[in-house]
Amino acid sequence: MLRRCLLGLATAFFLSACSSYSIQNPQVKGDTVSLPLLHGWHDDQEVLYITTDVSDQAVARAKQANYAPRLRDAVPNYPKPPQVKTVLERVYAFPNKEQAWSVFASVPQPLGHLSKDTHYSPLWLMYVVVWKDPIQAQELTSEEAIFVAEDQGLVTIERTDIVLNCPVIPFALGA
Repeated sequence: MLRRCLLGLATAFFLSACSSYSIQNPQVKGDTVSLPLLHGWHDDQEVLYITTDVSDQAVARAKQANYAPRLRDAVPNYPKPPQVKTVLERVYAFPNKEQAWSVFASVPQPLGHLSKDTHYSPLWLMYVVVWKDPIQAQELTSEEAIFVAEDQGLVTIERTDIVLNCPVIPFALGA
């Protein structure tokens, strides 16, 4: 009888310990960090992102990010055959400051943990877009708009070997 009672108490104790288990991340202690929140474009829609690491020291300094030269190891040899897949996506920057916001080739669809987009990667290979005549500069808000401007002879696009780690943030301001 005593044995059954002790076994019952042990079982009750064990079950109560299991029921109080939390799925919270034990590494999260309520500390926060402040990073510059940046704005960009994707398919004519505003996106928010942060820059944490850059393979070029000058760009890392300008973006207040870590200098991570090893990111450059992700750049494939060019010309890259179509069947060669890389972890890099394209991001378009405007070095002459005609446009403040970068243009991203992809973002998670939908944003957040429910994304089904297999093309999105937070690692970006920087392409620079330069207006041939800065007076004609206008806001380009999609990769397609950049290609149209190039076809019209308004801009040049140059691939760099600069890799950036810029995760798109899965929430809107004020959310």
